[in-house]
Amino acid sequence: MIETLVVIVHLLVAIALVGLILIQQGKGAETGASFGAGASGTVFGSQGSATFLSRLTAALATVFFLTSLGLAYYASHKAGEIRDAGLPVPALQSQPVAPISEDVPVLEEQAPQAPVQDDVPVLD
Repeated sequence: MIETLVVIVHLLVAIALVGLILIQQGKGAETGASFGAGASGTVFGSQGSATFLSRLTAALATVFFLTSLGLAYYASHKAGEIRDAGLPVPALQSQPVAPISEDVPVLEEQAPQAPVQDDVPVLD
């Protein structure tokens, strides 16, 4: 229940964060005007007080990171429950290994002869 709520909050915050970042104007937006305009000292200087949008972006980023950590905790907790319950973990199941003797080439003289099967008719 709470995990579903955290996922919903995480998705809403992610969408809001992307939208909020896209509507903000970048720091170097006046860079093109500064060449020859004499205002190059203010382009990369101190910004002064943070705007409402930048504070809201920082708050949403903090909530996003906290929900990410919460989801990581829930995932590790569920993995521990699966391990403790004795259920097989799909990632840890080993594949059957072929015997080494099949991987080694054998000369025809050393190969064991297969028994002759008499159920195949011989063509004359």
